[in-house]
Amino acid sequence: MGNQVVIIVGTFILLLTGLLLGYVLSQLVLGFLGFNLLTLLGTLSLILIFGTLYYVLFWQLRREQSQSFNSGISNQTDDFLYESDLKNRLIARLDGDIDTAERLIAQAKQNYPGMEENWYVEKVIEDWDRDQR
Repeated sequence: MGNQVVIIVGTFILLLTGLLLGYVLSQLVLGFLGFNLLTLLGTLSLILIFGTLYYVLFWQLRREQSQSFNSGISNQTDDFLYESDLKNRLIARLDGDIDTAERLIAQAKQNYPGMEENWYVEKVIEDWDRDQR
């Protein structure tokens, strides 16, 4: 909801600033508005406001799209990284013996069916640590 308010308000101010900038520039070009320091500073400030709002508005839109895209990926990535970290810890405890790690995980899957992959790796690590004491 907060992002939508920022986008709506930013769009409204961007539209209003664009109209004001267009009006001032057209009056300067047509010669109805005298060119002096005040009109120069006013025009530059309108250009600055317009450019800043344009940048912020599209930055916000891009950020919102990026968050919606990344939210689906981040959960899968976090699970994958956690699972990889667990398997690496198990393999390190087994002195690099990958075959033994896979065999122990497969054995845990047979003994405790229906659990998540991370659970099996954690179980094997706990059992290995317990047996080493």
